[in-house]
Order: sequence, then C-alpha cells, then structure tokens
Amino acid sequence: MGKDRKYFVHETSIVEEPCQIGEGTRIWHFCHVMPNSTIGKNCNIGQNAFVGANASIGNRVKIQNNVSIYSAVTLEDDVFCGPSCVFTDIRTPRAFISRKNEFLPILVKQGATIGANATVVPCYTKGLTIGRYALVGAGSVVTKDVPDHALVYGNPGRVEGWVCNCGITLEFNQDSQAQCAKCGNRYKQKHGKIISLVVHNRKIPVLLTD
Repeated sequence: MGKDRKYFVHETSIVEEPCQIGEGTRIWHFCHVMPNSTIGKNCNIGQNAFVGANASIGNRVKIQNNVSIYSAVTLEDDVFCGPSCVFTDIRTPRAFISRKNEFLPILVKQGATIGANATVVPCYTKGLTIGRYALVGAGSVVTKDVPDHALVYGNPGRVEGWVCNCGITLEFNQDSQAQCAKCGNRYKQKHGKIISLVVHNRKIPVLLTD
C-alpha cells in the first residue's frame, strides 16, 4: 500500500488487494482484510479482527477486538460490534462438506449495536436482519430478525424493550409515545414498530418516518 493512503493499517495486519478502504479508517494489530471487501470512512477495527472477501462495512463503524466479519455480512453506517461478538453464515456446518454456496446473508442496519460475546445465527433460508438503532445485549444469541430500535437479549434473544437512537431505554405512555430521558428524542409505537417523531440531537444520524 502506498504512503499516500489516507487510512491507517498497523504493521502487524494484512490487507489484501483489491479492496476498498475509506479515508480516516484505522485498522489495528493482527487484523486480516480479504480481497474484494469494502470498508467505509472513519471506521475503527480493533485487534485480531477479520474482514472476509465481499464483506461490506459502512462509514463510522466500530469493530472491537476478536470479531470476524464474514463474506455474507453487511454492516451499515454507525454500527457497533462489541468484543468477540460472532456472526455465523451456515446453520448446519460440517468440516467434511463444502457449503460455500449456502452462505446466508446478515444485514446490520444503521446505528445498531451488538454487545460483547453475542452470537448472530441467520435463519435457515433467508438470512437475518438487525434493525436500525437496535441494541443486542452482551452474550445474547440472535436467531431471527430484530426490529428497529428493539432491545434484545437472552438465549434465544427476545425483544425485551425499546431504545432511543442514543441507546437509552424508552418508556411508552398510554398514548404509545415516549420521550428519551437523556436526549429528548420522541417516539411513537405503531403497529409494533417504533416511529421517530422529534429528534433534538442532530449529531445522531436518523431517518424520520411518518
């Protein structure tokens, strides 16, 4: 890699070409980035991480130590992956049977958080999606889609509440509305989904819906 690159790679890490790495991204000790992968701008990739071929990582993503982002995984902007969280891509692996054509996609949408040591196991046929600004608790095992803003924890992971864009748990009133106690953002529950009504902190990326 040329000296004119606008991202940092620690000397102990391996980055195979061709790949795309955005400006301001930092890749720390003992990482391996496979060819044809995409990493956005201003990401931070911690020690001993792996990025598989064709994996897609958005902007401002934080990947903590010992995380593997395999080929079928897509992380949108502002996703946080806690230390040693796990993504799997096959439900029924065997060492003696090649199933590379059966990889199941995992999509982690904008702003979502996956806690330390959580495991994400895709569904049998269609893969799995973790919704925008969802929060998966540490040590959880996620086996099905997670709605936007959902707080999920346990084994198997279940929706146990709802969280603001900033990560604070929301308390909904009788009118199915909630205001974040920390940042003041307002939300409404409608048909089992969370709708953003008012966003006070514009530093937190959000897409307002009606």
